[in-house]
Amino acid sequence: QVQLVESGGGLVQPGGSLRLSCAASGLNLRDYGIGWFRQAPGKEREGVSKISKSYGVTYYADSVKGRFTISKDNAKNTVYLQMENLKPEDTGVYYCAAQEESAATMFSPLNYRLYGHWGQGTQVTVSS
Repeated sequence: QVQLVESGGGLVQPGGSLRLSCAASGLNLRDYGIGWFRQAPGKEREGVSKISKSYGVTYYADSVKGRFTISKDNAKNTVYLQMENLKPEDTGVYYCAAQEESAATMFSPLNYRLYGHWGQGTQVTVSS
C-alpha cells in the first residue's frame, strides 16, 4: 500500500525558511517521480516543484524559482522541499504526490491530474 506522509509545515514570518519532508512507503523513489503541490483556500491546487525518478531532474513553478529547492534521498525514500525567503502568497496546504512517469508527464511535470498517489498535506502559513 502506497503511503506518502508530509511533515515540516508551520507558521513562519515573511522572509523565513521551512523544510518540508515527504516520506514514502509502499513505493520506491527510483520508480516514481515526486511532486509538491499547494492549495490556498478558494484556489485551485497549484504545482510547485517536481523531481524525476531518474537523474533527479527538477522542475519549478515560476513563482518559486530561486527560492525553493527540491531534493531526494533514495536511501531514506524521502523527498524534501527547502523553502527560502517565504512570502505570504506561499501560504497553503502543501501536498506531495507520486507519479508513474511517461511521455505525457514529461510535457506537464506540474499537472496535478497526472499524479496518482497523494499525501494528507501539511499547512504552511507565512504571516507576520
